[in-house]
Amino acid sequence: MFRRRAATAIASAVAVLSGALTVAAAPALGAAPACAVRYTITSQWAGGFGADVTVTDLGDTIDGWTLTWTFTGGQSVTQAWNAAVTQAGANVTAKNVDYNRTIPGNGSVSFGFNGAWSGGNPAPASFALNGTPCTGAGPASPSPSPSAKTPSPSASPSRSPSPAPSPTPVPDKITVWLAGDSTVANSSGAPIVGWGRELGQYLTANATVVNNAVGGRSIQTWLYESAVTSSKNSAGECVLSSTTYSARWQSMLNASTGMKAGDYLFIQFGINDGDTTCPRHVGAARYRELLTTMVRAAQQRGAHPVLVTPVAALICSGSTAIPNRGYLTDTFDVGTATGAPVIDLHQLSYTLYNSLHFCPFNGDYTSGPVGAFFADDHTHFEAAGARQIAGLVAGAVRDQRLGLTAYLR
Repeated sequence: MFRRRAATAIASAVAVLSGALTVAAAPALGAAPACAVRYTITSQWAGGFGADVTVTDLGDTIDGWTLTWTFTGGQSVTQAWNAAVTQAGANVTAKNVDYNRTIPGNGSVSFGFNGAWSGGNPAPASFALNGTPCTGAGPASPSPSPSAKTPSPSASPSRSPSPAPSPTPVPDKITVWLAGDSTVANSSGAPIVGWGRELGQYLTANATVVNNAVGGRSIQTWLYESAVTSSKNSAGECVLSSTTYSARWQSMLNASTGMKAGDYLFIQFGINDGDTTCPRHVGAARYRELLTTMVRAAQQRGAHPVLVTPVAALICSGSTAIPNRGYLTDTFDVGTATGAPVIDLHQLSYTLYNSLHFCPFNGDYTSGPVGAFFADDHTHFEAAGARQIAGLVAGAVRDQRLGLTAYLR
């Protein structure tokens, strides 16, 4: 039975800091834009924590942003995503990356980071956006005039000749389907949490996650379930007693209730497939065949398949977390053959472990940052770890500029 760690019992703290830019600008330039900042500690353990920061632009569109704050408890940023974060002493600077440099009026941008702390972990007392403090209220306008910003949405003849940006169209509602094993599944028994359960936190309300991942499955047992026997044929592959698909895959193929045009299908296998015995064993050629079948089925329905290499286990070689999964080349080969994008979650995950300094590791999964990230083994995650792995997937969607980017928060 899995043990809850004292570290994960620490309640997440949430601090919301917001405000207006009150620095007056020359009348010809208009008032400075206003902003609000929400700073949320998403997880905390002895000596470490994770945080999300959401910046809301309460004024005109901002093209290129820098957010600054000062830690008061001796905290330090150890790793960040969706922003370039640097620190000098207690002063922290977060700058946009290429894909989120623009914040539309009344729009928001979010980024996250992991940090270290000792003694206390208070939220920053204040933030500044592009050098101007955020306090949450809009800019003051002394009186309506041709050169001053007014609350009216109508065009003013004396405003800047630059055309106002067109409203961003609201994307259609879609479903993000997930197929995989226990590292993706919602749960395979407390306290195990797969990254698929946490993915919805990175998506807008227009994207619904349907997680059909199941613990202990190879790609073949996921597709055919109990029809996979314990016997091997002459090619060394597990014999099927029936070619009828499992109910989970049939439901996803259903023309009325399954995958439709515009949906996404994320597929991650390759952990249980390396078992030498049936029913889980899947050889490389068979793995590519079945993965191709799933990709083509999604494409035929107008859905967008995304292949995901298997998330890494925590395997240390001295002070370094090292690669440890198979079927990586096979996954990339299918992506090349079918045109499906591939997210290399394997590399992203062990790189994350190294950035968090998980190695060297003494094997104790009951305490410390490793204990808060993993369940009672080196493969499965608790909620805090699963959320960070889901963040890697979301970050890769942005980095590769997949269409799903339009649905990310």
